[in-house]
Amino acid sequence: MRIAIIGQQKFGKSVLDAFLDRGDTVAGVFCTPDKEGAAPDPLRVGAEERGVRLFQFASLKTPEALGALRSLDVDLGIMAYVLQFAPQEFTAIPRHGMIQYHPSLLPKYRGPSSINWPIIRGDTRTGLTIFRPSDGLDEGPVILQKETPIGPDDTLGSVYFDRLFPMGVAAMTEAADLVMSGKAKEVVQDEEQASYEGWCRDPEAKINWHNHIDQVYNLIRGCIPAPGRGPRTTARSSGFWKHASCPRAPSPR
Repeated sequence: MRIAIIGQQKFGKSVLDAFLDRGDTVAGVFCTPDKEGAAPDPLRVGAEERGVRLFQFASLKTPEALGALRSLDVDLGIMAYVLQFAPQEFTAIPRHGMIQYHPSLLPKYRGPSSINWPIIRGDTRTGLTIFRPSDGLDEGPVILQKETPIGPDDTLGSVYFDRLFPMGVAAMTEAADLVMSGKAKEVVQDEEQASYEGWCRDPEAKINWHNHIDQVYNLIRGCIPAPGRGPRTTARSSGFWKHASCPRAPSPR
């Protein structure tokens, strides 16, 4: 198939590699412009290393972004960890539309920190969803879902990097095949079951020591790794209680 990838960071790069390695044509990659002083975006670097045409628009709503995607003449758009708003006019350009990854079992935990909150709330399961993007936040029809348990000692890092990340890359190629073969079943999300959670940042990560010990424990698990720590930091290996003071949790979609 001939595709365009819209995304950023290591997840976006891994999705790019997965499609290229199995022989698909990636006609172009769209990722956000580099920030001054920040490390190069892995997806940008990956596209350049593999000779894929690269576009870096500050907004996907501009005539330039729309024109760039039209010029690629792709079958399908793959949205892998997208923080930019992609309007319907943009997502409708590929012949078979676009599909998007979200690391929760939609319609539950819509929003940017959807990996953190199930752990913080004490849930025993989570998962990922591949869905059709719409103008609503994580509200489009569901194509594919995968589930994974949340163990009592799991952290944000272990749930995402060990499971939701690799599962998500595989699910993107699986969902793309379903769409291209005409076998995809699009299920409308049940709004009565929907929930939204905002960012999990310093204020949300602040511990109230008057809470039950289970709530405190779950909050810390849902905020590890902390800033500046390695991606595979866990509660046991990182010095668990060192992170009890307001870590900022990433939202790596």
